[in-house]
Amino acid sequence: MALAPRLQQYLTRKGIAFEDIALEPMANLDAAVIASGEAQGNILQATLMIDLQGVVMVVHPFDTALDEELMTELTGRRLQPLSSQQADRLFSDCDPGFHPPVGAAYGLTVLVDQDVLTLEHALLSSGTDRSLVRLDRRNLKLALADAHEAHVVIRGPGAGSQTALSLDDVATQLQKLYRLPPMPALALRILRLTANPEASARELADLIELDPSLTAQILRYARSALFNYPGQIQSVQEAVTRVLGFDRVAHVAMGIASVRAFDVPREGMLGMDQFWRHSLYCAFLCQHLAQRCGGDKSLAYLCGLLHNFGLLLIGHLFPAEFDELNAMREANPEASMRSLEQQVFGGSQQHDMLTVGHGAIGGILHRLWQLPDAVVKAAGVHQQLDYHGDHENYVLMVQLANAMLKEQGIGDEFNPEDTAPLLARLGLDDSDLNRLNQEMERVSGDLDTLAQSLTA
Repeated sequence: MALAPRLQQYLTRKGIAFEDIALEPMANLDAAVIASGEAQGNILQATLMIDLQGVVMVVHPFDTALDEELMTELTGRRLQPLSSQQADRLFSDCDPGFHPPVGAAYGLTVLVDQDVLTLEHALLSSGTDRSLVRLDRRNLKLALADAHEAHVVIRGPGAGSQTALSLDDVATQLQKLYRLPPMPALALRILRLTANPEASARELADLIELDPSLTAQILRYARSALFNYPGQIQSVQEAVTRVLGFDRVAHVAMGIASVRAFDVPREGMLGMDQFWRHSLYCAFLCQHLAQRCGGDKSLAYLCGLLHNFGLLLIGHLFPAEFDELNAMREANPEASMRSLEQQVFGGSQQHDMLTVGHGAIGGILHRLWQLPDAVVKAAGVHQQLDYHGDHENYVLMVQLANAMLKEQGIGDEFNPEDTAPLLARLGLDDSDLNRLNQEMERVSGDLDTLAQSLTA
């Protein structure tokens, strides 16, 4: 029986009948949800909040996000999300990230969304990475008998349930139902050139100079205060050989050219203006992280620059839904993007594939575009904070960069994450983080100016 000891002891003591559903070991709860094949509205999650009075567990369906304002009105408390590290310490007998939504087993105050208690059955984390627990309505009510009831989640068009899909299913449906934008011809030619170890600066410059607008943007980049080059830069070849280097010019040019595949509005927290600002900051940080972690600096830069392309693809294919997501992002700054995406897209069978999140969607597009594997992985799983697997360090660099940027209000998620576990997994410490923040602060004005120039 694969249950966390305290959960199993509690259910047994209370006489609560349950079914233990075995799974292969899963990297995180999201993967377990997908593997279950269950409608996400029938799967419960535990969101853990804290203030000076202590911890509150909020139990709600997996396809919903908490309404922070309503939580404040109901409790009279300014609760903040626990970091993943704090939550894992609280559930010390559980696998990291697998927190059972049965707070009574852990001595926690529990607030449950009222819709949960109307379910005929529910699946919930067992506390391990190898199983889920199924409870029928009667036993679910027994497990949550001491919880306070209220409507505590964001209500939106995505409140319906849907069947979870694998990423292969999503890729198949996307290609079947929609005409995915091909990589623009110039971006593709630059990508192919980077794969040629004999390629020269002159060949790269000749390619870029086929496009006057791209040429101007690359020259503007090379002349920026980011690089403090003392001389004049008159050509792309000079930018390559004197200032930026072959790889950086190629990657920036490929990113600029690739973005042209998408028709996305400039305005809003998810619009093109903020996309470029976020991407340039993230690329800058990833490059500097690679220097400290022994990674490939140019590859890390590209991972940071392109990791959020899934948002652009969603905006390009589904403009009305993207506008709604943009508005919900602004109205719910503390909710996770995954929850908001499930709210917007989860109510339609046609769009249920998009509930896997913009990261996975971007990874699928990058794979179809035949970008480097590390770039595919960094895009595809950057929303999975407990990821372990191929190209892990590049994923961690993007995640740490995003966590740092959240604290500055930059990016598509604004609730700061605990950076300590990410630092530790990269072999870094707080002194490295402080130096990175100082370096980012030093060039922030230049990065902002550069971002504005790319959307002008």
